[in-house]
Amino acid sequence: MKISKQRKEILHSVDTAKQVMPENFKPQTALIVDENFRLPSDFEIKAKIKLSELKPVEEPLSDRFMYFVNAYGEDIILMQRYYFYEGVSMKTLGHFIYVLKYLGVKNIISVDQTATVNSRYSVGSLALIYDQINLMGDNPLIGENDEELGIRFPDMSNAYHKELLGKMTDVFQKNFMRLNESVCLAIIGPESETEAEARFYREIGSDVVGYAFAPEVITAVHCGLKYGAIGMITRSIVADMIMSDTRTEDEKTAEQKAAYEKSYAILITILKNILKV
Repeated sequence: MKISKQRKEILHSVDTAKQVMPENFKPQTALIVDENFRLPSDFEIKAKIKLSELKPVEEPLSDRFMYFVNAYGEDIILMQRYYFYEGVSMKTLGHFIYVLKYLGVKNIISVDQTATVNSRYSVGSLALIYDQINLMGDNPLIGENDEELGIRFPDMSNAYHKELLGKMTDVFQKNFMRLNESVCLAIIGPESETEAEARFYREIGSDVVGYAFAPEVITAVHCGLKYGAIGMITRSIVADMIMSDTRTEDEKTAEQKAAYEKSYAILITILKNILKV
């Protein structure tokens, strides 16, 4: 069978990654984070490679890394993500998920900042994503489909995999943590939301808004990976409150950073058990 250009690029990237991947490294789980995510002290970096060395096409990419780490006795790949709003194509965003698949990964846990449109959720807490509404207007599967990667019309009814979701729910409950089960609305960004948009997002059934999960989960489902996502709630965009917000941009940024630190601290306390799902 003739191999597609897309799969050739994936396999080339996999071969490149394997050149630096430690011997006998057997990753079952990948953790995807933003570039500012601080690696916990329990993460022992065995090797790393720039994602720009694994990209499928000549596309300008800033420095982000794929780390091969040992954490809590497990081999784990930690990957820093790119965002669609940075001008990185959907195909490239999906490419890195396929690379994880061919490196042996079975489960992906993705963590990113989100904004809440649900007035019951607190800034600085975590959202456990169980479904999504995708308004990004593009996705990594558009174009020719390689049946060796996945079927043409993948079923998204179990996108945020129920098995992973159930295990993560147990971790939250056993640690007596508030369980903000959420529908994530996927948008492009990076501009903030208008009052009307925030109201619309809530009315159509979302709890949080994010920029990262949709391309990842679509690709994961396409190639048969189990995918789970946790939102770090760092902003509130509850309708009818945005216009009355009198904070300066500097104050908003400072409070967003404080919320990130608070949600990060919560996440780190349960990450060990999350990564063993």
